[in-house]
Amino acid sequence: MKLHRLALTAFGPFGTTQDIDFDALTTDGLFLLHGPTGAGKTSVLDAVCFALYGTVPGARQSPGTPLRSDHAAADTFTEVLLELTLGGRRLEITRFPAQQRRKKRGTGFTPERARSLLREYDAPGGTWRALSLSHQEIGEELEQLIGMSREQFCQVVLLPQGDFARFLRADAEARSRLLGRLFDTRCFAAVEERLAERRRTTEARVRTGDERLLALAHRMAQAAAGATGDWPPPDGRPGDPGLADAVLAGAAVARSGARERLDAARGAVALAEDRRNEARAALDTAREHDRLRRRYEETRRRRAASEAARPAHEEVLARLEEARRAERVAPALTLRAAAERDHRTAAAALAAARAALPAGLAEADPDRLAGTERDLRREAGALAAARRAEDRGAGIARERAALDRAARADEDARQDAGEWLAGWDALRRRHQDRLAAAQEAATRAEQLAGRLGPARLRRDAARERDRLATEATGAEDALRTAREDALTARTAWLDLKERRLAQIAAELAAGLVPGEPCAVCGSADHPAPARPGTDRVAPADEDAAYETHTRAEEDRSGAERRLDRIRTALAAARLRARDDEPADAPGAGPDSRDPSAAELAALVAGVERDLGEARALASGIHAAREALDRAEREHEERLRDRHRVDQRVAARTAEREALDRELAALTEELDRARGGARSVAERAAELERLARLAAGAAEAVRAAAEAARRLKEADGRTADAAYRAGFPTPEAAAAAVADDTEHRGLQRAADLWRAEAAAVADRLAEPGTRAAAALPPADPAAAAATLETADRALRNASAALASARDRAAELDALSAEAAAAVRGSVPLRAEHARVARLAALTAGTSAQNEHRMRLESYVLAARLEQVAAAATGRLLRMSAGRYSLTHSDARSGGGRSGLGLRVLDAWTGRERDTATLSGGETFFASLALALGLADVVTEEAGGVRLDTLFIDEGFGSLDEQTLDEVLDVLDSLRERDRSVGIVSHVADLRRRVPIQLEVVKERHGSTVRLRTGAPDA
Repeated sequence: MKLHRLALTAFGPFGTTQDIDFDALTTDGLFLLHGPTGAGKTSVLDAVCFALYGTVPGARQSPGTPLRSDHAAADTFTEVLLELTLGGRRLEITRFPAQQRRKKRGTGFTPERARSLLREYDAPGGTWRALSLSHQEIGEELEQLIGMSREQFCQVVLLPQGDFARFLRADAEARSRLLGRLFDTRCFAAVEERLAERRRTTEARVRTGDERLLALAHRMAQAAAGATGDWPPPDGRPGDPGLADAVLAGAAVARSGARERLDAARGAVALAEDRRNEARAALDTAREHDRLRRRYEETRRRRAASEAARPAHEEVLARLEEARRAERVAPALTLRAAAERDHRTAAAALAAARAALPAGLAEADPDRLAGTERDLRREAGALAAARRAEDRGAGIARERAALDRAARADEDARQDAGEWLAGWDALRRRHQDRLAAAQEAATRAEQLAGRLGPARLRRDAARERDRLATEATGAEDALRTAREDALTARTAWLDLKERRLAQIAAELAAGLVPGEPCAVCGSADHPAPARPGTDRVAPADEDAAYETHTRAEEDRSGAERRLDRIRTALAAARLRARDDEPADAPGAGPDSRDPSAAELAALVAGVERDLGEARALASGIHAAREALDRAEREHEERLRDRHRVDQRVAARTAEREALDRELAALTEELDRARGGARSVAERAAELERLARLAAGAAEAVRAAAEAARRLKEADGRTADAAYRAGFPTPEAAAAAVADDTEHRGLQRAADLWRAEAAAVADRLAEPGTRAAAALPPADPAAAAATLETADRALRNASAALASARDRAAELDALSAEAAAAVRGSVPLRAEHARVARLAALTAGTSAQNEHRMRLESYVLAARLEQVAAAATGRLLRMSAGRYSLTHSDARSGGGRSGLGLRVLDAWTGRERDTATLSGGETFFASLALALGLADVVTEEAGGVRLDTLFIDEGFGSLDEQTLDEVLDVLDSLRERDRSVGIVSHVADLRRRVPIQLEVVKERHGSTVRLRTGAPDA
């Protein structure tokens, strides 16, 4: 990796764009980056890191720490551009951090998101080609090309000497954290954690299995219910080695005791069953004996009741016989009753028919009545033509009525049309006036809408103006306070500075050491050093006063900038509040006052109110235009209707005259056909009625004669049937007839008596019934109580057997489950033992790990050994062959081993702790360690070539000879085509290193200057 060019804009202390040409800086292989404290030397390195990784090193990237320069103009964007060669590719990286920018519209600022750009130089075409704008893609591409993370880069390329001095003296845990970040040994730490996690998992699984075994043992103890006798329950805990054997032994004892109890319960059940069977047989015998005795007594009572009912039974039989004889007469009686009913009906119909006939026909015979019917029907048939003429006359009347109704309707329509047409001109003018008013309102609404927007802007500007005026008053007060505070702080600082300068001789004298040269005159003798006065000012007091003065000046500048911003915004708001004032607006005129926010709010409210009214009126344009169109269409339609009415009136006059002529002819014909009736239909109906009466009377005469004949024949057949059945008269036979209900009741009573008599006789003939009558009475209740006692004993024995069987089955199942659980736990215990052994070994807690070294520490120890070997070569040169670094895996105190560093002193031949080195020795040892670490990390990253290194501070602690040796070592890096940049403010380096990049601190921001001439004398 070789840097070519770095451009900083508004970054850190640099308020303007600073361009750094690294090609010119690295021509000699060694250059110096120097400047006063706080000028921004480290910010140059931060910019390189920011360009590559999007962040700056260490704590300088903490939240709330801005990268933007406070010296930059508001319109200048913070930007870092780095041009470098990576992997043979010429790249250009541009990054813009997240920052605030001015709003494009209005005042104030708005957040601007971070942006990045990666370009590659196309040598054949001589142009730059864009590769990506994505932060993620650019970060992945650069990290792949560099081969190092940001932490590795900051340790390898930007060598921070303070960090390596701490690393040199740190304990094993601190070295582990740093080396772990650089060499990314997270995979080995992950292995440790994975093994520890697996150990916890397997241990939990073993404990879970043991807890299950204990639960099974508890369940077996509950199921055994004392079957184990004096055998003790397992007292182990989850994880104990002998727990499984104890549980299995207890299970075997419980199963044996349960089987013994099961055998005893089976014998008890067999004995109880025998006793129950004997009791049940005795109960059955007693119940049968008792049943037979009660059956015999009941049969005797039923025989006595049957004999008592015999006379009634004989009466029922006699009545059944009489009813059977009457049934032979019943058909004749039914026919005679029907004939008598028909005769009465025919006689009543004949009387009614003769009463309806005219007087001349009341006593006529059937033949005369039939002839009269025929004559009347011929006369009614001759009236058909007159009926048609009458119907036509009624139709003519209806047609004339329809013509009259149409005439009245047309007259009403003609009158309505005339009245509407008379008011047409006035109606059309009203619609036209309404349409014109709506169109005028629409025009006014457009004008008011154009005024509303500017009026609202002026109102809002007036409110903003009032708010800013209040803020300006507060800002002026704050500025006066800040100026007074700044003047007070400056006066105090200058006073302390003046007093310290007056006593500077005493301050320098305090640092004199006998025998060492004075820093001012160079003399080793100090005959009369100055003495401090009573009011001595310490450098820390002056620095504190200066810091107070600086903060006060910054507060004053901030207050001035805030007041300027508020005044600028106030002027703009005041101008916007007076812009585009109409002549009649509040406060109008070139020399008028600023309109108040209330006046402008009232103006806006008035415009909004007028606009609402105008829009409401303008919304009726469409309705007014449609109303006018409808009125014009109605006017044309009414003119056409009036013309059609005139045409229909003329046609109706001709039609009415024709109907009058036809009606006169029909009236003459009908007068002849009606006779004395009111109408032809009435005459025809009278003739039809008389014909129907004559026909009905003739038929009634014939039906009455036939009914009398059938009644006479029925009387003869009924008398003959009654005589043959043994009844003296037909009336006696009719009285003896029984209906179905009575007959079924008589037959049922007879059948019941016979069935009861037969059943009693059969039961008395049974041998068992007679034998039971001679036996003594039985006691079924006592036998039932004996059976209940036997049943209860059997149930108790069966319940005990079922309980013993369930207990044995449950113990068998639980024993099998426990045996399966023990078999399943064997591989789990083996796996847990193996995993626990590996986890303890990698964690450094195993007895087999003599050095108590973790796996990650073991890997880092190998890397540290490489680093120590690489650093020793340079340390020998820097220390004139005296010191070398060695790696130690010895344990320190009670801690773990593996990451120890020792210094081998060739002068004494002994190793000693790195903390015993002096300040200068610590610096060059740290520098050697940093360079060695850079070599190892570079090799670890795939041998990425690092053409540019930066070494930050620490050279002020070296004497002249050691500084020469250190610079010789750094010169040796140039032999490997490396460029080394030394970041320091040591004055002696400015005389030794000719190529320099000076960072100049100024009031309006720092700047850089490239010097390539001879070094300072």
